[in-house]
Amino acid sequence: MTALPEKVSSAWENHEGPIILSTVNKGGIPNSIYATCVSKYGENTLVVANNYFSKTLENIEAGSKGSILFITKAGKSYQVKGSIEYHKDGPVYEDMKKWNPKKHPGHAATALKVEEAYSGAEKLL
Repeated sequence: MTALPEKVSSAWENHEGPIILSTVNKGGIPNSIYATCVSKYGENTLVVANNYFSKTLENIEAGSKGSILFITKAGKSYQVKGSIEYHKDGPVYEDMKKWNPKKHPGHAATALKVEEAYSGAEKLL
């Protein structure tokens, strides 16, 4: 498994505001959502709670890869790309249930497995 570069891992700890999760459908049409219920799981996985997915869930079920875009408190942007695992139970799901606010349903944990990382146009991984 590929770990986040230290630079990106540190940036994640200082991200601000919602992230943007992007997926594509079978026809290659992109879909992007804002998400605030997010966390890091280990050094190779970023997790987004599925609280209200619709098109995003359809794309994940169709085998879409994904991209997470976030910005730091200092205004620097980072993008992480990779494959997506969808957990309705197990350790990743149980971890998500600990940090996802109780007011949201937390249907599943969407785990983006790190394959590439960027800071702006600079490829870091």
